[in-house]
Amino acid sequence: MKRTAAYPQPRHDAGATRVVGQAGGLLLTKTAVVTGLTRGLSTALSRWRKPFATHDPGKIVSDLAISLALGGDCLADVALLRSEPAVYGKVASDPTISRLISLLASDAPTVLTAIGTARAEARSRAWRLAGEHAPNHEATVQQPLVIDVDATLVTAHSDKENAKPTFKKGYGFHPLCVFVDHGQDGTGEPLGILLRPGNAGSNTAADHITALRQAFQQLPGLPAQRPGKRVLVRVDGAGHSHQLLNWLTGQRVQYSVGFTLPADAGTLIEKIPATVWAPAYDADRQPRDGAWVAELTGLLDLKGWPPGMRVIIRKERPHPGAQLTITDIDGHRITAFATNTTHGQLADLELRHRRRARCEDRIRLAKDTGLTNLPLYSFAQNQIWCAIVQLASELTAWMQLLALADQPARRWEPKRLRYRLYTIPAALVRGGRQIRLRYAGHHPWVTLLTAALTALTILDST
Repeated sequence: MKRTAAYPQPRHDAGATRVVGQAGGLLLTKTAVVTGLTRGLSTALSRWRKPFATHDPGKIVSDLAISLALGGDCLADVALLRSEPAVYGKVASDPTISRLISLLASDAPTVLTAIGTARAEARSRAWRLAGEHAPNHEATVQQPLVIDVDATLVTAHSDKENAKPTFKKGYGFHPLCVFVDHGQDGTGEPLGILLRPGNAGSNTAADHITALRQAFQQLPGLPAQRPGKRVLVRVDGAGHSHQLLNWLTGQRVQYSVGFTLPADAGTLIEKIPATVWAPAYDADRQPRDGAWVAELTGLLDLKGWPPGMRVIIRKERPHPGAQLTITDIDGHRITAFATNTTHGQLADLELRHRRRARCEDRIRLAKDTGLTNLPLYSFAQNQIWCAIVQLASELTAWMQLLALADQPARRWEPKRLRYRLYTIPAALVRGGRQIRLRYAGHHPWVTLLTAALTALTILDST
């Protein structure tokens, strides 16, 4: 009997072809060229290039970053790029890449500084080319550039150097991440990932200061020391320490940091008149039913805390089904944060602080771009890996910033970018002494891809 199938069943074989896989990755290579990232990495890592070496260390590191942006999660996944020289050029072999990572890890502090310099230069050019879409465009005291700090746990599935038990009964690492927030119209980009052992404290002020120092060095157009009030640093309750807040005050930046209320907070809150409480806002800046904000500064003993610090609290009726906790007061859930911002309505300041939760999304995206697993053994090698993860995340963010600024695709996450754009197939066409990629015209997102590539090509000529 003749069989029927739900899908076509063509015959298959393998052989030479002009079809290019992962052809949409041209978006990433063009972004690396337009921002000057590959050139900057080549210059920064030139001292680690062996005499008569065929492959440039900067190109190798750039290839690794692109492989992570395309979905890879280990060094060997760069083979995907090696198979498509028409798009990604000559790619080093696995042994060459492994030897380079070991060489860079032997001088990790110097290498990380060099890579950081190349990243800062590329970021400066990317933000300048982005114009009004850049995160720092017309940054003011009232509308500052927002920097978010948060830690995450990375599980180690085998014994690695400095992998330790974590506070959540796991085993691995506890990196501290710093991101620039692109706002509601975009995603974000990393300024730093400070790799730490799994038993590192959540509220270690020294680690927060180290991570923020590195982050400030990445900000275009601002001094690395004392960036000023045009920068806002947001941290959750882990930032609640005298040392960190005093340091942020010395840097003259604005801050919005989670604040732990004293044991007598309930008594103090009862002293606040009902007329003082103002409605809190939801995510769309509309009054939220059952939530209020008020300032508690005048009722607290803030001796020893930085001058000018304000404490703002929020009380909210727990949503149906939520389990009450011992810190709930009079049936309301109480949260607080500290800030040195002197202008603005309390509800606006509280909403601004609550939007710090976007940082958790940025960490999730970084884990989808290589941070889920630290594949190498030594701690220094995994520090280099974290730097490559940052490069991959930045290439993705800069590509969206420069090529998709006016499109909904600017907010697409890596998984969606890979499925809709990077995997679009193309045929390699040669003629007129030129090589051309001819993308599949029937693909539903090919028009978006070609428009984005055209935008990058125009920027490359400026």
